[in-house]
Amino acid sequence: MKRIISLSTVLLLALLTVNAQDKSLVNTSESPFAKVTAPNITDVVWTGGFWGERSDICMNSMVPHMLEQYLDDSVSHAYLNFRIAAGLEKGEHVGPPFHDGDFYKILEGLVMSYAQSPTPEKEKQLDEIIDMIGRSQREDGYIHTPVAIESRMHPEKKHEFSERLDFETYNMGHLMTLACLHNRVTDKENLLDIAKNATDFLYRYYKEYPAKLADNAICPSHYMGVTEMYRTTGEPRYKELAQGLIDIRNMVTEGTDHNQDRTPFKQQTQAIGHAVRANYLYAGAADVYTETGDDSILTALEHIWNDVVSNKLYITGACGALYDGVSPNGTTYQPSEIQQVHQAYGRPYELPNLTAHNESCANIGNLLWNWRMFAITGKAQYIDILEEVAYNSLLAAVSLDGINHFYTNPLSVNHAHGLSDSLRWSKEREPYISYCNCCPPNTSRTIAQMQSYAYAVSDNDVWVNLYGSNKLNTTLPSGEKINLSQTSQYPWDGNISIKIQEDPNATFNINLRIPAWVDEYTVKVNGKKINTDVAPGNFLSVKRKWTANDEIEIEFPMDVKLMAANPLVEATRNQVAVKRGPVVYCIEEADVPEETILTNIAIPVKNNLKPEHMAIGESNFMVLKGKATIIQAGSPEGKLYNELKPSNRKTNITLVPYYTWGNRGRGNMSVWLPVSN
Repeated sequence: MKRIISLSTVLLLALLTVNAQDKSLVNTSESPFAKVTAPNITDVVWTGGFWGERSDICMNSMVPHMLEQYLDDSVSHAYLNFRIAAGLEKGEHVGPPFHDGDFYKILEGLVMSYAQSPTPEKEKQLDEIIDMIGRSQREDGYIHTPVAIESRMHPEKKHEFSERLDFETYNMGHLMTLACLHNRVTDKENLLDIAKNATDFLYRYYKEYPAKLADNAICPSHYMGVTEMYRTTGEPRYKELAQGLIDIRNMVTEGTDHNQDRTPFKQQTQAIGHAVRANYLYAGAADVYTETGDDSILTALEHIWNDVVSNKLYITGACGALYDGVSPNGTTYQPSEIQQVHQAYGRPYELPNLTAHNESCANIGNLLWNWRMFAITGKAQYIDILEEVAYNSLLAAVSLDGINHFYTNPLSVNHAHGLSDSLRWSKEREPYISYCNCCPPNTSRTIAQMQSYAYAVSDNDVWVNLYGSNKLNTTLPSGEKINLSQTSQYPWDGNISIKIQEDPNATFNINLRIPAWVDEYTVKVNGKKINTDVAPGNFLSVKRKWTANDEIEIEFPMDVKLMAANPLVEATRNQVAVKRGPVVYCIEEADVPEETILTNIAIPVKNNLKPEHMAIGESNFMVLKGKATIIQAGSPEGKLYNELKPSNRKTNITLVPYYTWGNRGRGNMSVWLPVSN
């Protein structure tokens, strides 16, 4: 007997298949020029291990604490600004012009908390805040509390886009990103409607005043935001706007390298200027490419990416070496062409350690950019960089208990003669960085969203990007239901088990990322070794008809490695950094014997560093212990130059993961150390 299926049923099944991943964090499920997309936001759950621990601290400490800061008028004034803008309170705007955007970031953390453990209390809190945000919005869709408050005081004046550094589009971009996330998690449209009005306003402004809008693309989060609004709503005007925002950068009349708009974007080949603005631009441009396929955008992004990873990236995945500099730097003597840059990328190989700026937001921007490049290409090299950021510079930005935060992330701290103390940004974490708190909510939301980067899916593939204990319960675009679990103590242990929990009754690929740091590895399926001729830094594809209880076992040897920088990096010449797996290590003053100068400790080329367990509070990690040489190179209290004398002195040393530094009090620290025979 033949089964007859109605046309409507076929269409419904097709729709369900096409939209299987339409609730992912960055929704490229229908982007014509993306090869992969992330699973839906709730499809991946950490179940323990490294990221389970970090996620618990994020949900239970980091997000609640930071949200409390933003709701406390005596600390932040951010929420009060919305109440004043809505006319419910009297007063002036307090805080930087980008305060709204930073408030939206921590609300992303609250949405992620709701996604993981929905409660009526969280839902009510979100609804109340969203209502207040909506009350502050103008009828034409414009929303920006500094201008709204000023307009109430001086209604006769036109205030929007009057100052280039008012960060209006930055704030609106983060509103759009938040609204799309909120809609995908809750299915509500109350915040999405506010974001639609804001996006409609930007579209009208783009059509009427494109050059003015281009001038106000400062830290352009709205490139990502507008693209995500297009993906969420399907509104074709938003796609037109996203492409147009890139194109109108050519209209900027007084562009700067600092803002990456002196040269038309599609002609750029190097990372320049303010690193947060740069990385947000690159991530947003990658988003636009996934929808438009504009090859000139991708060509520029590939050139810039190669410049960063070959010339300007720290070993921790951090970027933006300079607090202050000039551009072009040392390449021309045309004073009229030389401009100041701030918190910026420097010249190739200009990677100082003590004065390294490495703003936390720039490092997060690097992560966002690399995820999007991976979505476009399916290449493991981009996840390698994402992992480098995640385990090092991202986590270093927040204390192990989730309470205190860094704005900058140097690779060396030295309090002798006040060297580190004289720098503007504190080398001790703070609960709220009063002069610029943009990074802490960004760090909080990013860690809350890390599970969305663990896997990707494509038509008939599951891509395993990050390793750690978790569960994946998702549906491939081709319709196969996938239910698997991963068990691992990665990055402390290189043994990983992936088990199929339910019989999918289907043949598909499981693509395993083989990290670039691996020298050799083994993979077994149901106890039998398989061919592993794929070079590290690529994906190994395992294709078969999978059944329940099938198991993949991976072993990555976790050798301790001494890393040397390109000799053109003057700051680290004849020095080494220590890595084990993806984790970068450092030495802290707390682990240096008394009367021993930290900078005089040298790592032997043939070292005996061994991993040992250590805990600080609820955080568990592996330190490296062994022997080192003490060189006689003078002291900070001595002369500028000293004779280097032979030394056979040895000392016991302990190296801690870079991300854990600064959790045991004030003291000196260094990632790079001299090397000895």
